[in-house]
Amino acid sequence: MAAISKGTTFATGDQVTALSLNNLVDNSTFASGAVDNTSTQLSSGAIIVKDGGVTTAKLNDGAVTTAKIVDSNVTTAKIADANVTFAKLTDVIDDDTMATASDTTLATSESIKAYVDAAAGGFTPSTYAGEESVTLPNGLIMKFGSQTVGSDSTASVSFSEAFPNSIVQVQLTIETIISLGTDAGLSATSQTTSGFTIQNGSSGTVTISWMAIGY
Repeated sequence: MAAISKGTTFATGDQVTALSLNNLVDNSTFASGAVDNTSTQLSSGAIIVKDGGVTTAKLNDGAVTTAKIVDSNVTTAKIADANVTFAKLTDVIDDDTMATASDTTLATSESIKAYVDAAAGGFTPSTYAGEESVTLPNGLIMKFGSQTVGSDSTASVSFSEAFPNSIVQVQLTIETIISLGTDAGLSATSQTTSGFTIQNGSSGTVTISWMAIGY
């Protein structure tokens, strides 16, 4: 079958076959009523586009305008949870080490928590369950506990795990209620990475809260 000439109009009752569509040239049209959407003919409003008519230029950023993606064309069904999968969110990372993080990506809540929980990104342990020691994000280690010390005597404190390098300082606080005017001097002596000694200068037995910082 010869190619249909340019500008050909299909009228009501004309038979449109696959062969005639293959031979269809630019600017041919269908007359009003030629498309019957109650039968197996072309649906009303159908657009015939030849392969050569779909070019890269028509699909580039400049050709995809705001008008073509107006609110009415973006339906709830098209952005339903089932249709918006993780695979389609190319700018969201799930990286527990954050090695692939950038200023243009988001991260999953699981990867953020894993990074913060890790020693390199947060506190260790990440939750408190009675441990003596907590490692801070900058590498400092904080140890704490309590010790009962008799009147005018000393008591040794040994850390459950020694500081790896050095002790920075020790803080002491009396937990026990003492009478006003009582001599209640305290000191932390013989400080090492493994522990220290508490000296209690009061006239009664007291419980001392202590906190040691090192690295």
